[in-house]
Amino acid sequence: MPEVKFYSVFIAILLVVIFAIQLISPAFEQALILNQSSIYQPWKFLTAIFLHGSLSHLLLNMFALILFGLMLEKLIGSNKFLLVFIITGILANIVSFNFYPSSLGASGAIMGVIGALAIIRPMMTVWAFGMIMPMFIAAIIYIVIDSIGIFIPDNIGHIAHLSGIFFGVIIGIYLRSKIQKEKRTHKIKVPEHIMRKWEAIYMD
Repeated sequence: MPEVKFYSVFIAILLVVIFAIQLISPAFEQALILNQSSIYQPWKFLTAIFLHGSLSHLLLNMFALILFGLMLEKLIGSNKFLLVFIITGILANIVSFNFYPSSLGASGAIMGVIGALAIIRPMMTVWAFGMIMPMFIAAIIYIVIDSIGIFIPDNIGHIAHLSGIFFGVIIGIYLRSKIQKEKRTHKIKVPEHIMRKWEAIYMD
């Protein structure tokens, strides 16, 4: 059973703390947000993940992070979950950097988590969009919504979302193959003293 340290919950709490600092100090947000000057400040591809533009933006991401994050964390362990979150978040920001003047939020990373989860456990039932459905259906709906959203002017980084779920799927394929390989090679180990006892009883 993978070790679970509830990193998803910790990250959600961290997002709240950072958002509170944003409200107090706008300069703090400007120092960490991803914008066109970030090519000379590459750490912003990471720091922008933890910023949010509004309370509703924060709450939606927290809900999705705790819901899907905990599921993935229990399946692959906290350390691998954290890698999925960070890697897909950074890669989504690298892609979005080419399309938006500025961006912030954990949505790309969370979509990465959704993409990985949809590959590793596609038939897992989840609550999404107000109903119960298989995980892969939820992922498809997210993809459709963001694909349509690209053509609708708004302040949502749909390309970042799609990039995140794409990279999440790629990582999910790798993790799924690794899990399946471990299952095939797993052997039941019987302690030697039990084997000796069995031999003494049945082999004499």
